[in-house]
Amino acid sequence: MGQFWETQQGHMVASVVYALIGVAIFMVAFILMEKVAPFSLRKELAEDDNLAVGVVLGSIVIGLSIIIASAIGA
Repeated sequence: MGQFWETQQGHMVASVVYALIGVAIFMVAFILMEKVAPFSLRKELAEDDNLAVGVVLGSIVIGLSIIIASAIGA
């Protein structure tokens, strides 16, 4: 079983698993941001076109991406 992860298929499976973990972490982070923020993130982004909220969320996504990439690469 240990040799499976050294094959091309093993690497593809590992990439899919890591991608799913990353998406799950992003979902949890967004839900936490919605709970912590004193306003509705969805309303601010979708209805009010609030650019500042979009920039903050984009920054959080980039920061989480760097952290997840570092954790996976270690």
